[in-house]
Amino acid sequence: MIYANLFEQAGPKTVRAGLIGTGTYGISLLAQVRHINGLEISFVCDRDLSAARTACRAADIPEERIAVCDSRAAIHKALARDMHIITADADLLFDAPLDVIVECTGHPESGARHAESALRNGKHVAMVNKETDSVVGPRLHQLADRQGVVYTPVDGDQHGLLIGLVGWARQIGLEVVCGGKARADDYVFDQNRRIIRYASQSITLSADQCTALKKHRLNDTTPAMANRKALLADLPGAGAADLCESVIAANATGLVPDIPTLHAPIARITEIAEVLCGQDHGGLLRGSGKIDVIGCLRRPDEAGMNGGVFVVVSGKNAAAWKLLTEKGLTSNHRGTCGLVYRPYHLLGVETPISILCAGLLKKTTGSTSFRLAHDLVARTTRNIKKGTVIRSIHAKADPMLEPLIIPSATATSGNPIPFYMAVNNRLNTEVPAGTMLTANMIEPPAASRLWVLRREMEKNFRL
Repeated sequence: MIYANLFEQAGPKTVRAGLIGTGTYGISLLAQVRHINGLEISFVCDRDLSAARTACRAADIPEERIAVCDSRAAIHKALARDMHIITADADLLFDAPLDVIVECTGHPESGARHAESALRNGKHVAMVNKETDSVVGPRLHQLADRQGVVYTPVDGDQHGLLIGLVGWARQIGLEVVCGGKARADDYVFDQNRRIIRYASQSITLSADQCTALKKHRLNDTTPAMANRKALLADLPGAGAADLCESVIAANATGLVPDIPTLHAPIARITEIAEVLCGQDHGGLLRGSGKIDVIGCLRRPDEAGMNGGVFVVVSGKNAAAWKLLTEKGLTSNHRGTCGLVYRPYHLLGVETPISILCAGLLKKTTGSTSFRLAHDLVARTTRNIKKGTVIRSIHAKADPMLEPLIIPSATATSGNPIPFYMAVNNRLNTEVPAGTMLTANMIEPPAASRLWVLRREMEKNFRL
């Protein structure tokens, strides 16, 4: 694998990283790093020290090798004893002897503050925190360039993997008709029992309703996908996390949403190239170069996507394209578009590649170009009272807010506000159903680095 050759050329250096945030993703990273030569995570930060300690135990770090530190002096002593350091104070990491900071909190404001502080202190940043990245990622890329360090999305997270897959397809000369990610869970259809399940939820269908889940006939893509969505409306649809990762990938690759909500079709793997291609090829899309999300439909005995990533591609040479389809590329019925997909994302188990690329090679595993082209915003689905604190939208039926992707604008006055700028803040007015959340509806938080970085970014990108 080329990474091994590149890392060897960098010489016998150990990359030292600090982890901030010990949820599921952070635990998987901490555990896997223990088995990787040339990389160590000796600093673990979480506001909940018990969570940090639990993460260390899950990674098989002996209790006697863990030191809880609340000052630089304590860290100095712990390092002299070769201890694993846990702390509740992220500020202690930014001037510690570390090469890379892994921001894994999922908290928009904390992510902005941590990433900015790390970059200004000459640390590379591996950004798992998509919530922050969707609001100010391009600004943090700029800051990293000026500081001579790397700000990178990560392998293991869907948007990072999608950026890489789009880049690969383009590098070998294919046209990317659509790039996207699958929802975290599949729609599992047991036809014999007439039950369809998504995660822990399920619904029972009539015999007539089951016909909507059959492989759709040629040239009936739009009504077939609409029927499926209507039929499964009581199960979770695409949520903020799905569109959040999509907007980051869009800004990194130049792909664009076809519609603000994305089509988010519920489709079998074998239908993706049929559905997410241009209308002139029988699909849903109004052109090429789009980004979208799918809900993978499958039988209980079939392999699925479970949060994988994909590209629908077309070729520019008839002979080469014929060879690709002969070699198993799943194509649409016209043979004009084909599917390349990766049916998994492995969270922190894969992330060490991105950390090592930053620490050893000073390279990102994402795109080297970045732009402020699209934002994730939200529209109300019901009346919301003044004083309501905006919370994140997870995948569920009938949420209070509907996520959308729209062209970027300044987050001021009556313009739509990027969703994660609004999260954890209060509405200063009542907002009717069907209304886009705008900047003047949100009480500005005090001393917010997220909001400051956003203002800087808008000025630098001349919005």
